[in-house]
Amino acid sequence: MAIRTHTNDDLVFQVKPRLLTLLGDQLIRDANLAVFELVKNAYDADATECVVTLENPESRQTARITVQDNGSGMDEATLRNVWMVIATDFRAEQRRQDVRSKKYHRYPLGEKGLGRLSIHKLGHMITLITRVSGGEELVLVFDWDAIESAQNLDSAVVRLTRRTPKTFAGKAHGTKIEVSKLRETWKRGEVRRLHRAVNSLCSPFKGPTDFEVQLIIVGPDDWLDNMFTSEDAASCALYQIHGHFEGNKGILRYTFTPPPGYSKQLSARKTPSTLFRLEKKQGRRTVPVDLSDYEIGKVEFEFLLFDRDPAVLRAVTQDLKGLKDYLDENGGIRIYRDGIRVYDFGEPGNDWLNLDLRRVNTPTARTSNNQILGTLRLDATESRDLREKTNREGFIENDAFAIFRDAVISVLTQVEAEKSKDQRKLREALGKGTGKKVFEKLTEIRDILERKGLLPEFEPALKTAEREMEMYRDQLLHAAVPGLTIGMMLHGAEKILDELRAATRKDASNERVRELVDRLYRAMRPVTNLLKNPTPGKTSASALIKEAIFSTEIRLQRHKIKLINKSAANDLDFIIHGSKQMLVASITNLIDNSIHWLESRNPKQKYLYIGLTDEIEGGRAIVVGDNGPGFGNDEPDDLVNAFFSRRVGGMGLGLYIVSEVMRVNGGRLLFPADGEIDLPAEVDGAVVALQFMDQT
Repeated sequence: MAIRTHTNDDLVFQVKPRLLTLLGDQLIRDANLAVFELVKNAYDADATECVVTLENPESRQTARITVQDNGSGMDEATLRNVWMVIATDFRAEQRRQDVRSKKYHRYPLGEKGLGRLSIHKLGHMITLITRVSGGEELVLVFDWDAIESAQNLDSAVVRLTRRTPKTFAGKAHGTKIEVSKLRETWKRGEVRRLHRAVNSLCSPFKGPTDFEVQLIIVGPDDWLDNMFTSEDAASCALYQIHGHFEGNKGILRYTFTPPPGYSKQLSARKTPSTLFRLEKKQGRRTVPVDLSDYEIGKVEFEFLLFDRDPAVLRAVTQDLKGLKDYLDENGGIRIYRDGIRVYDFGEPGNDWLNLDLRRVNTPTARTSNNQILGTLRLDATESRDLREKTNREGFIENDAFAIFRDAVISVLTQVEAEKSKDQRKLREALGKGTGKKVFEKLTEIRDILERKGLLPEFEPALKTAEREMEMYRDQLLHAAVPGLTIGMMLHGAEKILDELRAATRKDASNERVRELVDRLYRAMRPVTNLLKNPTPGKTSASALIKEAIFSTEIRLQRHKIKLINKSAANDLDFIIHGSKQMLVASITNLIDNSIHWLESRNPKQKYLYIGLTDEIEGGRAIVVGDNGPGFGNDEPDDLVNAFFSRRVGGMGLGLYIVSEVMRVNGGRLLFPADGEIDLPAEVDGAVVALQFMDQT
């Protein structure tokens, strides 16, 4: 091949040596991340141990940082052709060809060929000493000040020295990097953060068994004293979860351990492996999540969850400040690939899952970063579509990362649902719970006052307070109930409007336009009815069902759900005294729940059952059932608890409000057991009953 020579008209790029300084400053955020990059190099070199030593951190002149490993070391060819070549594709090519390290078969963490510039972030003078097994020791000394002042890269010479092994004597081999003339002094807090960063490099749950990182501080002996450790934190976690997800499904196992001294009031709970589908919130709908289209592979997860209520914290530790500070500094969900951490997921300030924002919206049910210690474990060869940024701070935000993040939120939703069951019981045991309804508490107070002979004196005040609370309760319900259904109705109307707009633009027939306008009217009429004054009145169960079906029939058709309507049985119909609008909205909400979970399970034929029954002791009832996944192991008390939800993006208020509506209207929300009432064979999923007590 002919080699082209340059002419006077040819221009070529020239690079000043200070570019190396600029790259080091821009690519590496801080000293902790710089040390992290050097440790990753040790991992790629098949080291079993890497020791980070920080000497005299308070003195910039005498301070020294040393990173030494017992890895394979580098020969002269590797130093010249790889280590001294900025942006080399050596590791990237190994990753593309799935070339693993010789001894421990590790997949290379490096990729961009820029990690070595992280040393510049630490200090001005660098000495690199390396030796391969049986070879001589090679030494490079970098004076960054001299390199930066050179006119061009060709004159920025780094001298190579060969010598008889001293640092790696005998059969030893590996690489040692000494950094002196540090660019900044280290304060106590920074050293403690470095200690935590170094100790977080390997997964605390399941890291590589053949790689260990150690930090040694020489100088101030007490800077690492009384540090709250990951082991200390783990002993304070009452909720432990582990499992995995892949494709469109996940499996989790959950364990609750009562605090010491509360084993009599509370029972430990451990769930078997629970299968769930991955999903995400998209607009007003919930849609499936499937990772199969991307190279992400199987993702293992392990979470420790904490309740930061002071009463709970005092029950699990005597060092409240230590635990809270540790969670503030280390809380969040970190990602590990082949057991080595992907920076900077889980670092303070990187709320990559928007956990804190989720908690603002539903504070009781959701988990913030400082309430969780979590890890996600990836296999490097299976997760190629999750690509690290050049600056080593997280993954590139491509489509694969977006759907990966959606899957993690879906997992957390299931985790939070399990946790909420035991958290409610725990707080009640600690005297912090709200398990008893306010009106039940009033009854208890009356009983106590009556036994003491004081009820006549206080009854007028109690009755006044009770009336006020009933008024506030009713006003809140009247405001909340329309919100249960108006959103989904408006969403349906929006789709009809889109069809109507498209039809008019295409000069569709009058019949088609008339059909769509009629559908729009039918979709919006229930909204108008819901917003009417919900004054209690007299109606029938069949009339309520008819109105609810009218409100949802368009959605049932769109989702191809077959309606089994058995409400026309005249011998079972009954009169109801209550708010028609509130009760219709409640039935509509139950239908909406069925639609959602039928879409989640997606059986070959979807069924929705609505009927009447007198088989439940206490009064006749309206029954809504389906052939979706059902309620699993969730208990009725949990299902009607405010903010309990397994629905991604769900507020967890639907069944709670329906339960309150039934209470106000002289009834109750029930969850009939299998076989308790007569149902069609097709209905084998969730079954809910709205029972009206002694209605005729």
